[in-house]
Parts: sequence; structure tokens; C-alpha cells
Amino acid sequence: MATSRGQFGTRTGFILAAAGSAVGLGNIWGFPTQAASNGGAAFVLVYLILAFLLAYPVLMVELLLGRHAHGNSVRALTQISSRSSTKFVGATTGFFGIIIASLILSFYAIVAGWMLGFTASYPLASLGFDRTSQWLTDFTIPSNIALMTVFMTMTAGIVVGGVHKGIERWSTRLMPTLIVTLIGLALYVFTLDGAIEGLKVYLLPDFSKVLSADLILAALGSAFFSLSLGVGTMLIYGSYLSDEEHLPSIGAQVALIDVGLAVLAGFLILPAMYVAAARGVDIFDASGALLSEDTLIFTVLPELFTSLGSIGLFVATAFFGLMSVAALTSSISMLEVPVAFIVERFEWSRRRAGTTASAFIGLLSTMIILNFDWLFGAVVALSTRYGQPLLGVMLCVYAGWVWNRQALLAELKKNDANAKHSWFWRLWPWYVRLVCPAVILVIFARSVL
Repeated sequence: MATSRGQFGTRTGFILAAAGSAVGLGNIWGFPTQAASNGGAAFVLVYLILAFLLAYPVLMVELLLGRHAHGNSVRALTQISSRSSTKFVGATTGFFGIIIASLILSFYAIVAGWMLGFTASYPLASLGFDRTSQWLTDFTIPSNIALMTVFMTMTAGIVVGGVHKGIERWSTRLMPTLIVTLIGLALYVFTLDGAIEGLKVYLLPDFSKVLSADLILAALGSAFFSLSLGVGTMLIYGSYLSDEEHLPSIGAQVALIDVGLAVLAGFLILPAMYVAAARGVDIFDASGALLSEDTLIFTVLPELFTSLGSIGLFVATAFFGLMSVAALTSSISMLEVPVAFIVERFEWSRRRAGTTASAFIGLLSTMIILNFDWLFGAVVALSTRYGQPLLGVMLCVYAGWVWNRQALLAELKKNDANAKHSWFWRLWPWYVRLVCPAVILVIFARSVL
């Protein structure tokens, strides 16, 4: 079954695709400023610890469920269920995950479209196409719809190519590009006045905050959401893995790359912010907190790029190109969630399923753009604040309580005859049963309350 529906050709291809799914815009524009506002290196240290205490175990839930079923989330959760009631709840949970992944992509495609617009605007302005450049960055309804459509077309074009010739091929190209660009930009920023101050904020720990409840909860949330957990992206990627792969080690490599790139982004964003401050750009809000997310990306950094003169053209284009690549590596995994379900449930071709799913999500994005003031925030909250954590809890419940332990052990033994005696088997099942659901519910309660 795994071969007929496609699978990753190499371990490296899977690791880069899965890491690409995890490494998104949030890692680059959210993690660094969150770290700086929560104790600098103290936050980074707590984040790294919690990434492997929470995010890695839940990542393994999705990978194991996916490879066991060699199918979408609905199939995976019903296949491990022995009762009609748990099959029904599992199918409902899996389908809900497909809806949430589609909702996330519907607003993500809008933001990614902005990245594409800014990437193109700088070269166009340098060539004298000022009106076109301005149109691409004005955030108008026509430009938002056009850029979102371009981004969704790019995403669909990769997904319809299949697992090996589409997702894997492009991930092995895009991820090295992302890493090299990120390192190159960071090294350049280090040469500018003010960068050392940003590095100090990022690297000098404020240990008085290590035991702060706010810091710990913020780090927990970052660790969980940074790996794209809960909506089935890692589950569907796991379904394309060969039975010969050793999942505990391959999952650890994905987690390491993801958290590593999040930390690496801090070496670019924080120094860049303080370089901007040294050039007269305001980097703090009214409460004294560092500006972050859209204000950082579309206000602070463009002002910095402008202040750099002619070199700013190349730096700005590289930076927004970096953000576009990060968005694309995540979006292809999100689109693959509904596409895999449609292909397996209705036996459609990938081209038909990919075109239909991307058109539907594009329609959702258009509705959000037309009602941006109230609908954008509502979709973000519904999908990430409520849907993603609750889906994460359900996946842990199914892996820890519904899945027969002997069947689970048999899955691990496919490529490790001594799995029963490993530390992973001794700790992970109980950890997923008890600790992970409790921690995710704490994150959920904090985000809601």
C-alpha cells in the first residue's frame, strides 16, 4: 500500500520535508522576539528542553500513527480503534484535523502572499517600476487576492507532483536554500553597528525568569506549535515513510533541525532589530516590549533595509525570499493533508485532488481578505488557539489509550527487533498517555484564559 500511494525515496528527503513543514514564518518572526522578551538565553534553554520533553513525543505520535496506517488521519485513527465508538470519534477527529489544516493554510497563504509581494517589490523598484512595486506592498484587496493566488498556485504545483517527484524533490532544494540564506543574512547583519547589542539581548540569560510561569508556558507553546503538531501534517508525512526506517531516531533529527533553525533565526532577527534601533527605527511598542510578527516584518525591517542604501536592495530581496521559502515549505505539508484524504477516500488523481483542494482553500482565503478586519483574527484563533491544541490532545489519547500496546510495539519492531528493551518503549507510551495531554491542556487553558 505504501508503495502504490507513493513514499519518500530517501531518509534525507523525508527529514528535509518534515523539517520544512515545521519551519515556518512563526519560527523566524515569532520565536526570536519571544525569546528576547522572556529572558533571552534563559528562554532558549527552557525552549530546547521542552521541545524534547513535549514536542518530540507528540511528533512521534503522528509519525507512528501515519506509518502504521499508511494513510490519512481519518484512516489512521479508525484503523487502531477496536470499538465502533472509538472508530467514530477517531474518524471525526481525523476529519476535524483536515478542516483545521485547511483553515490554517487559508490565512497562511495570505501572509505568504505578502512575502512574495515584498520579495518582488524591491527589484521592481530598482528597475523603475515604482507603481507596480507600490501596488505589491499596499495590502489592498486586489493585490492580496492576486498574491495569495500566486502562492497557492505554487503550493499546488508542488503537491500535485506527488510525494517523491513533488514534495521531496522541492524540499531538498528549498530547505538548503533557506538555511544558506538565513546564515548569510545573519553573518552580514553581524557586521553592522548595533548587532552586538541584539546578540547580548538574545544570548545573555536572565536566570531570574527561568522559573517564571509565563516563561515556561510561553516556551511550551513555542515548542508545541513550532513542529506543526496536531493537524496531521506530520502524520501524513509519516504515512509515506518506509517500514524500514527507525522512527525514534528520524523523529529526533526532524526535531533537532526545527529547533535549530528557530534558534538560528534569533541570530538574524534580534541583531537586525537593534541595528534598526541604532539607525533611528523604533523597535519597541508603547508598553516597552519588542515589536514582533507583522509589525516587525513589514515596518521595522523595511525601514532598516531602506537605511542600508544600495546594499539594502539585495538584503531585503534575500530576506523576503527567505520568508517566502519558509512559507512554501510549510504550505505544501498543509495542502497535502486534505489532498491525501481526497485521493484515498474518493480515488481521485493527485492533480484533480490538488487542484480542487487548493481552489477551495483559495476561496476561503478570498473570503478572509474581503472581510479581513474581523474574519482573519477569528480564523487564526479558531484554528491555532483552539483547534490545534485539542487535536494534539486527541492524538495523544488515541496513541496512549486506544491503540493496543502490542500492536504499537509491533510497529516499532518493524525496524528494531529489540524495541521492547529500548528506553523509548519504556518511557514514551506512558509519557504520551499522561504527561503530554496534561501539558497541552495547560497550554490550551492559558491561551484561552
